[in-house]
Amino acid sequence: MSQRPGAIILTIVIALAIGGGIAAAGSAAGQTLGGIPLFALAVVAAFGVQVLAYIPAVLLRTEKFFDLTGGLTFAVVAIGLLVAVAPAGVRAWMLVVMIVVWGVRLSVFLFVRVHAQGSDGRFDDIKTNPLAFLRVWIIQGLWVVATSSAAWVGITAGPRGGGADGAGGVDGVDAWIVIGGLVWLAGIVLEIVADAQKASFRRDPAKRGRFIDRGVWAWSRHPNYLGEILVWVGVAIVALPVAVGWQWVTIISPVFVVLLLTRVSGIPLLEKRADERWGDEPAYREYKKRTPVLVPGFGRG
Repeated sequence: MSQRPGAIILTIVIALAIGGGIAAAGSAAGQTLGGIPLFALAVVAAFGVQVLAYIPAVLLRTEKFFDLTGGLTFAVVAIGLLVAVAPAGVRAWMLVVMIVVWGVRLSVFLFVRVHAQGSDGRFDDIKTNPLAFLRVWIIQGLWVVATSSAAWVGITAGPRGGGADGAGGVDGVDAWIVIGGLVWLAGIVLEIVADAQKASFRRDPAKRGRFIDRGVWAWSRHPNYLGEILVWVGVAIVALPVAVGWQWVTIISPVFVVLLLTRVSGIPLLEKRADERWGDEPAYREYKKRTPVLVPGFGRG
């Protein structure tokens, strides 16, 4: 991204504007606090946490708690909403547990990894530029908002919800909760296993500098991303049956995750890096040929 001040400011303004649009859509229904929609308060909190964390980060010129802050923001905002809603039903509790487990696990995993590595190369050129550094924190706030939006709709649904079936805050277990929970469980297990296998592979001195092609990595070149996509698809399945009107905009949640990982900052960057590193090796070319990029059975080569 451009490091020109004007371009940086424009990016920040656009990110905040998109966050504001999601806040408006998500606040079309649901519970309020002091007359203010809980969904809107969640959006403000998500961006606010990033700004607060940015202050010590820019003063210390460190990125070491960037990922930790992002993951924990998911958990903190979800728990805050659960405390604020009245009454909190099965759907709300389910969504909060799903988000907290995912957010805490991911943030701790990334925090430990960056400390083990000593630094995160993504920030080498920007952490000394206060405005550019602020931009990545604001973008992280938008990531939290866009990704969590469907869940926030489900958590903040009114006592009888807003869906046509009348299910919501005081609902019982329904098919949506069961199906979504199973999809989420498959995703979180896959993500945990993939990360654990890759971490173990990297600790082996004999495998240093090599690509992993064993375990779940023999099924997919990016099984951890497939797991993350399943996590948020599961969350959306649980949450969206109680969406009303403009709240359906929050279907952007799983769509945003898919686009982010498959078209923006995830798979394209890692595939390019891998091709540059091992592209001339017959073993890697064979691995790419036989192993799908994301979903087993689709997209080999």
